[in-house]
Amino acid sequence: MNRRCFLATGTSFAAFLPALPAFALNEAGAERLINSLVGDINSVIGSGRSESAMFRDFERIFARYSDTSYISAYAMGVDGRRASNAQKRAFSDAFQGYIARKYGRRFREFIGGQLEVKGVRAVNNWFEVETTAFLRGQSPFAVTFHVSNRSGRDLFFNMFIEGVNLLLTERTEIGALIDRNGGDIDAMISDLSSLG
Repeated sequence: MNRRCFLATGTSFAAFLPALPAFALNEAGAERLINSLVGDINSVIGSGRSESAMFRDFERIFARYSDTSYISAYAMGVDGRRASNAQKRAFSDAFQGYIARKYGRRFREFIGGQLEVKGVRAVNNWFEVETTAFLRGQSPFAVTFHVSNRSGRDLFFNMFIEGVNLLLTERTEIGALIDRNGGDIDAMISDLSSLG
C-alpha cells in the first residue's frame, strides 16, 4: 500500500476542507448563476476563436463562476495540510490554468452545439443545476453543476460531465501527480503548469 492509499483509507479528505455555511442560497440564484455561466460558455464555443484564445476565455470563466479555493483545496486533499500558504496560492493559480485547459478542450467539443439549463433542485445546503449538452451528430447528455455560496458569493464548486465528477477526478489526478514527484509539492505545481 503506497502513501496515498494509506492516507485515503485512514482519513476523510472532507475533514481538511472548510465547512459549507448555513443555507442561504436560493433556487433562483443558483439558476441565474448557471444560466450566466452557460451563456458565457456558449459565446466562447460559438466565437470561432483559436484554441489558445478559447482557453484564456475559459480560464476567465472558471475564475468568475467557480469556487476556485474550494476546488483546489479539495484537489490537493491531505497534502494541503503540509503545504505552505505560498504553495497553496501557487497551486491554486496553476490549477486554475490546468482546469481551464483540460475542461476547455472538452467544451471545445461543443462547437456547433449548446448547453441549456433544464432544472434546479436543493440538496442539503447547496443546489444541483442540471443542464443538457446538445451537440451536432450526437445524442444529448447531462452536464451538472453544484452551486453554493460558502465563499460569500454564489459559485459552482463541482461539475459532472456525463457523470464524471470534477472534484473526485481532480483529487485522484493531483494525488497521482504528487506521488510521481515523490511528494514534492513544488515539483507537482511546476508539472501542473504544463498539463491540461
